[in-house]
Amino acid sequence: MGFRIGIVGGGIVGLSVAYKLTKRFPNCQIQLLEKEEEVAKHQTGRNSGVIHSGIYYKPGSVKALTCRDGKAQLERYCEEHGVAFERCGKVIVATDAREIPALNTIQERGETNGIQCRRIGSSEIGELEPAVKGIDGLHVPETGIVDYVGFCQSLRRQLQVRGQFVQTGFDVQQCEARGGQLVIRSRNDEQPVDFLINCAGLHSDRVAMLCGMNPKVRIIPFRGEYFELKPEAEPLCRNLIYPVPDPNFPFLGVHFTRMVMGGVECGPNAVFAFAREGYTNHDLDLRDLAESLTFPGMLRLIAKHWRMGLGEMHRSLSKPAFVRALQRLVPAIQEEHLVAAPAGVRAQAIGRDGRLVDDFVFEEDDRSIHVINAVSPAATASLAIADRVVDLVAARSLTLA
Repeated sequence: MGFRIGIVGGGIVGLSVAYKLTKRFPNCQIQLLEKEEEVAKHQTGRNSGVIHSGIYYKPGSVKALTCRDGKAQLERYCEEHGVAFERCGKVIVATDAREIPALNTIQERGETNGIQCRRIGSSEIGELEPAVKGIDGLHVPETGIVDYVGFCQSLRRQLQVRGQFVQTGFDVQQCEARGGQLVIRSRNDEQPVDFLINCAGLHSDRVAMLCGMNPKVRIIPFRGEYFELKPEAEPLCRNLIYPVPDPNFPFLGVHFTRMVMGGVECGPNAVFAFAREGYTNHDLDLRDLAESLTFPGMLRLIAKHWRMGLGEMHRSLSKPAFVRALQRLVPAIQEEHLVAAPAGVRAQAIGRDGRLVDDFVFEEDDRSIHVINAVSPAATASLAIADRVVDLVAARSLTLA
């Protein structure tokens, strides 16, 4: 039996890491462990399917570099394996003069990051998106849309073709060293591995702690709620329509997304969730809530940004308030145009100082690597993130043959 690597988490990052490991080290045995009965059930399967260009991210950051590389790899993979995707382009729209400095910064970052983008005025915004009213904007033609669930299913098939194993229904409860290996336990099973890679998303900090790590950050769940346009209102959005985001937060604001499998999504907001898998206002997990509200970083974040938090909660509880946010971009949108769509939860890492961590976080020890803050654009960047993780594995003195 070859060297055995366990991967916790069957979302897009875990599957991408497993796929890249099989390509770099074909004699390794990969054991991918997913607690749900299907892959891509949480963050991966609940986003709107945008292939990000990398225009927002600080030049030189891990996000910027992996987004650009990952986007190119993702598009090539989709072409080779028949996964639905499309380069449709997006507009980033300023509706108020106070947003112009932030728009300038985004343009500068885009140009530095090598992204095809250009400034457009109100008349050209109207040509690209006739229902949008803006005073200034950016056109980013290389932004795209993709079927991320289909991509994950394709990766799983590639693993199976290579003789690798994806075990669903395995909820990690414990990790202990035994006889030179790590033994990963669920409620009903255990799997011994020689090395562990943690890609557990919403539970990544907890898995790290089970492995004896003390992560520098804590995962705090933020629910993103969506609506879909009714078919008669879909012509109001041709492709992708985004606002100028608040530079103080890693969220992009409510926007319009034409989806590659059909339909148009509107959202998301960013509201504190009462459970790590809290997809509705009624979902409550007392352990999750207690951990969030007793974490010093969360308390500092609330103290600093409580007004914004209340605004997000208001949009969560009031459909008219959500509609007003959408009308800033598309004034013709009315409440009757919208139907509720499934929400997602963002696994946002927060430092003890209350800082919303804006870049990917990797932590490691002798026997494990932990991907702890794999938020947007992690789906776009997944294959490039996987390359970084595989490089970390390759740099170790491990018998991988």
